[in-house]
Amino acid sequence: MPWRVSPQDRAAGVRPDPYRVWLSEVMLQQTTVAAVKEYFHRFTARWPTVMDLAAAKDAEVMGEWAGLGYYARARNLLKCARAVVADHGGQFPATRAGLLTLPGIGPYTASAIAAIAHDERATVVDGNVERVMARLYRVETPLPTAKPELTALAETLTPAQRAGDYAQAVMDLGATICTPRKPACGICPVNTACLARLAGVQADLPRKLQKAEKPVRRGTVWLGHRDGAVLLERRPERGLLGGMLGLPGDGWDGAGGPAPAPADWQKLGEVRHTFTHFHLILAVMAARIDGPASRGEWVARHRFRPADLPTVMRKAWDIARDRLEA
Repeated sequence: MPWRVSPQDRAAGVRPDPYRVWLSEVMLQQTTVAAVKEYFHRFTARWPTVMDLAAAKDAEVMGEWAGLGYYARARNLLKCARAVVADHGGQFPATRAGLLTLPGIGPYTASAIAAIAHDERATVVDGNVERVMARLYRVETPLPTAKPELTALAETLTPAQRAGDYAQAVMDLGATICTPRKPACGICPVNTACLARLAGVQADLPRKLQKAEKPVRRGTVWLGHRDGAVLLERRPERGLLGGMLGLPGDGWDGAGGPAPAPADWQKLGEVRHTFTHFHLILAVMAARIDGPASRGEWVARHRFRPADLPTVMRKAWDIARDRLEA
């Protein structure tokens, strides 16, 4: 992974860059390594240091983040970068306690940066580590109730030396060998000590409480166009897709709302998208707008990058783009 420093390089004196560790850990929250790699390369190429990122425009960062999801992370990314520059001279604090004072950095991220970048004895517990601990110690308590117990068990194993290498090793063990389904117990380096394997229940752990079924919401987005321009609006900073560029829409709560302008709106289809807590079905409307619009701004097609839209908006754009004027 591009943000990693190998044990051999560390032994030769190469130290992990706290900025790259922080950036990768924020991106990896609720997101797979495969999805993150391209974004990580783009971000570090465009903003190679935390000072570069702190100086970036909000819209530029939100545009580069588009498609990665969980957009509050991008807003917190900027807040944190600017705090590091303004309050710490462009250097991340070297301790877990100091890192926890930064906006957007919680216990997991603080532990990861402290351990990986500074070798502090900080216990790093993500979903992969929870799975390893649950199986190694045969913890039958379901998640999320078991989280404190699993963290305490992980704490007992965290070494005083090379805490960063250890943290990455356990996370990799969970990601590649002690996988959710069909764990490769035969090649696991701790298989002889694994209580779940000895009992033959490794595939059943960790247990999880049954999740409530996600509700379905409905809404509408309007794609207005005229003379080679598209009507777009930036969503409020707080709330769903906060600060992201998108098509004008209603409240997505089923109550409906007014179109951004009077026009001969035609329904082109529907898009479906799943957020953390609900499923969304959006009706996609399109029309030429000749008069003034009540909200949004006109953006020339040649200045508009669909890649800057969040995923749900790109889905709507894909339906409507063929109807736009050349």
